[in-house]
Amino acid sequence: MIDNSNSDKDLSFLQKMFFVFLSLFLVALLLFSRSGFKANAMLNQLAKNSLEPDIALTNGKPTVFEFYADWCEACKEMAPDMFDAEKLNSNKIDIVLLNVDNPRWFDLIDKYDVNGIPKLTFFNDKGEFMGFSLGVRKYRELNEIFLALINNSDLPSYTKLSTSSNLISKNNLKVSNNIISEGPRDHS
Repeated sequence: MIDNSNSDKDLSFLQKMFFVFLSLFLVALLLFSRSGFKANAMLNQLAKNSLEPDIALTNGKPTVFEFYADWCEACKEMAPDMFDAEKLNSNKIDIVLLNVDNPRWFDLIDKYDVNGIPKLTFFNDKGEFMGFSLGVRKYRELNEIFLALINNSDLPSYTKLSTSSNLISKNNLKVSNNIISEGPRDHS
């Protein structure tokens, strides 16, 4: 008697390859989701530790407003660097996170013309507007900006290929009333 049941139980080469690729995909997905969860946790922690904007602007410390959204991949990318820079300078500067999807902040979104995120808006220790930055900033850049605010010196200017990610200070800010821009929540 010949036992053919073994050949029925063996997986074909294609089935084995499918399971190998499926396993690799699941491992990659797990690693990706873990780093995404970490960035979300950092954004949530920064937001949770934020002062109210009016308190931050009147407490005698320089202040940075970060306009962000939970779904914003660039905001998540910047979160670890912002978290570390904030921790290093926590006694000298206030970081206020403002979620652009929260209707509570719509007046500030309009006031500071937030038309992209992440947007950092800078204030000196008297609560006076000093400038802003649109786009991701790395740890080194954040520390340079924070030190300039703490020391009440000129904000650094960075040369980038894209003007949308350049730091813009009050000295070179140009406003035109004829420009209509979309808000950060307008993605049609």
